[in-house]
Amino acid sequence: QNPQWGNYIEAFTKYPLGRFMLNSLILVGANLAGELLSVPLVAYGFARLRFPGRNVLFLIMLGTMMIPIHSRLIPLFALYTRLGWINTYWPLIVPAFTGSAFFIFLMVQYIRTLPRDLDEAARMDGAGTWTILYRIILPLCKPPLAILVVYTFWWSWNDFLLPLIFINSFDLFPIQVGLALFKGRYSVEWNLFMAATLVSIVPVLILYFFAQKQLIGGIASVGIKG
Repeated sequence: QNPQWGNYIEAFTKYPLGRFMLNSLILVGANLAGELLSVPLVAYGFARLRFPGRNVLFLIMLGTMMIPIHSRLIPLFALYTRLGWINTYWPLIVPAFTGSAFFIFLMVQYIRTLPRDLDEAARMDGAGTWTILYRIILPLCKPPLAILVVYTFWWSWNDFLLPLIFINSFDLFPIQVGLALFKGRYSVEWNLFMAATLVSIVPVLILYFFAQKQLIGGIASVGIKG
């Protein structure tokens, strides 16, 4: 059967899919910026710096990975309501600037495999902590950074539960919540729904196409070094 290209046109004219995808790209960009800013800082502190309570704080951070998101929804909703963040993107963006425990753990384990002689040689040349992090450590952390970028894009783009809870405005819906609009109470416009779904996965496919070499190599190198 020939492709029904009219379904794609009708899907974009009946619902603002372009706006939904733009909203998702805004969330992806903000989450990427937050993770790339916070994760290397926290990971470098745990992996290289010595301070009281480092191991305890590291274990506490790992413990947060065991708390299901569903058990945090009510307290988070109450907190964001008091802050006036409901129906804004802040609940979906601000947590990224505190760093994901999974990415921090991944990068800590990778940085610990890098020889400390690099740090000591840089300090002998007069480099400070920030210079060592951004000029020496980060350029060597391309494998975990590639994983961070791909997985953050993937998770932010496909996030449905949190935007559904914290976003009420139609104009602010990301693409995954927008796709739910094709499902009515009594019927589903399957032709339009499938067309819109295919369009929504195109950015993820494009990202994977360009990053598959770095992603596969990054996972392999992190696993071998870890």
